[in-house]
Amino acid sequence: QVQLVESGGGLVQPGGSLRLSCAASVRLFSIYTMGWFRQAPGKQRELVASIISGGSTNYADSVKGRFTISRDNAKNTMFLQMNSLKPEDTAVYYCRATMMNQNNYWGQGTQVTVSS
Repeated sequence: QVQLVESGGGLVQPGGSLRLSCAASVRLFSIYTMGWFRQAPGKQRELVASIISGGSTNYADSVKGRFTISRDNAKNTMFLQMNSLKPEDTAVYYCRATMMNQNNYWGQGTQVTVSS
C-alpha cells in the first residue's frame, strides 16, 4: 500500500501562484510514474502533468509554460508549481502514483480556487 498526502491548495487571485506537494509513504524510486490530475465540478478528472522515474515530464496543453512538475527523492515528495493561475484552473487536484506492477494509488485531493 502507498499513501499519498497532498497539501498546498487554497484560494489565490488570477495571475497568482501556488505550489502543491504530494508526500508519499514509500521511496519515490519504487514508483514508476507520478502525476497530478484535477477535477472541476461537473467535469471529468484530467491529467495535468506527469513525471516518470527517469525524470521525463509531460504536461497538458492548457498548463504548458505555467506549471512545473518536479520530485524530491530525498523527501519522497512530488511538487506542482503553478504560476499565472487562471479561474479555469479551479479544481480539486489529486496526485497519483503508478507502481512498476501498474497498480495506481491516489491521494485525497486538495482544493485550488482561483478567483478575485
